[in-house]
Amino acid sequence: MKRFNNFIGGAWVPPDSGDYFENRNPADKTDIVGEFPLSQVTDVERAVQSATRGFAQWSRTPAPARGDILRVVGDLMSKRKDEIANGMTREMGKPLAETRGDVQEGIDTAYYAASEGRRLFGHTVPSELRNKWAMSYRRPIGIAGLICPFNFPMAIPTWKMFPALVCGNACIFKPAEDVPHTGTMLVEILLEAGLPPEVIQLVHGRGEEAGAAIVEHPQIPLISFTGSTDVGSYVGSTCGRMHKRLSLEMGGKNAQIVMDDADLDLALEGALWGAFGTTGQRCTATSRLILQKGIHDRFLGMLVDKTRSLKLGDGRKDGTDVGPLINEAAVEKVERYIDIGQAEGADLLCGGRRGEGRALADGNFFEPTIFARVEAGFRLEQEEIFGPVLSVVRVSSTDEAFAVNNDVKYGLSSSIYTANVNVAFRALNELDNGITYVNAPTIGAEAHLPFGGVKQTGNGHREGGWQVYDFFSETKVGYADFSGTLQRAQIDNYRGTPD
Repeated sequence: MKRFNNFIGGAWVPPDSGDYFENRNPADKTDIVGEFPLSQVTDVERAVQSATRGFAQWSRTPAPARGDILRVVGDLMSKRKDEIANGMTREMGKPLAETRGDVQEGIDTAYYAASEGRRLFGHTVPSELRNKWAMSYRRPIGIAGLICPFNFPMAIPTWKMFPALVCGNACIFKPAEDVPHTGTMLVEILLEAGLPPEVIQLVHGRGEEAGAAIVEHPQIPLISFTGSTDVGSYVGSTCGRMHKRLSLEMGGKNAQIVMDDADLDLALEGALWGAFGTTGQRCTATSRLILQKGIHDRFLGMLVDKTRSLKLGDGRKDGTDVGPLINEAAVEKVERYIDIGQAEGADLLCGGRRGEGRALADGNFFEPTIFARVEAGFRLEQEEIFGPVLSVVRVSSTDEAFAVNNDVKYGLSSSIYTANVNVAFRALNELDNGITYVNAPTIGAEAHLPFGGVKQTGNGHREGGWQVYDFFSETKVGYADFSGTLQRAQIDNYRGTPD
């Protein structure tokens, strides 16, 4: 069995405790990817000491030069795309077509970040006083603590890390304990591309130990966290108490709305992909399907037929449509919601069971599941499941569809299928989400656009696009007075207009 280590202080080192955990293939739990460190507070402390030295070096490197390294990172990821995707599917489970897309998103983010090294714009503005210059510019903050989830093992770390690096920060990166190998591959690529070794620290381990140590460390001034809303609440309260800059990306309960005038074949493809892609383990996954009454019965029949034809299996094998859930705890959570839905009176139309058969016996497989006659307010309709479970709600009107969409505590993504341009633009305006798609599923973010949600999905910051660079940098204002006299701003002697 291969043993992997942390990357701290410019070297691959074992954890101080000497303890490791096994990383297993969720499609075949007898297949052990390797052993990875169970890091503790002392490992994080050493990472902070090293990252402090790395920041001192990296923050003085010109931003375009920082971007040049990320361009090389993108080149290396492009060359190794299939290798990375295969390793990612082995430890995370989703089919190779999806993990290749995950890698491509990292590549896109690398190239976009490289160009932003020449675009960290400030402002030059007129001063209200004579012979005085006024400007603002962006400067790095310090050490960024990056705590990432399992479902996009390459894309999400790159969303956080590459902008942080271009802005001049050092990074301490903790990947989810379910996908440590992909995190290791990412750090190896960064080092090969020429990133100074102490600029990046890789600390493996559990969230309640290594993750908490990163969040609570007083010398880590900014935290970027993606995960559950419950854990995000702890992260938020801790960072608020310690006056840290914080970006939270948390849960979702996303709805696809299908109106009576929609292209039903197109909407069907969107519902299948949105609900069961990545086995429903996306924060943007389609967890609710809101159908207008005129097409409800017909569309539901089409959907159930197609869902029953989806093939469960190892994501590295041809023909697999739906891979495994990430671990046994995820399977048990989905099973609990199957019981909840039936107790609430919803109709279980298909799925609702673990995958059966010899090929699935050693994996965390669960059948794609559809509940009908789900009512607004059911727990099944309100709570994030993070699995292949779709709840169908019938509505009479556009107003009712919009009300159902908005009546949850989350606000990440939404989707509407309609041929009515007026309804489409109403949706863009009225659906209470950070992202709304028209005639497309609830999933499918692009690297050059901001990503994030409202309400309990996040705290107002965005990942991706141009806005994330504001999060990972600080605005500083500079004044240069060359008048040779004391000019007193904010004193009542303003002479902006002639007498």
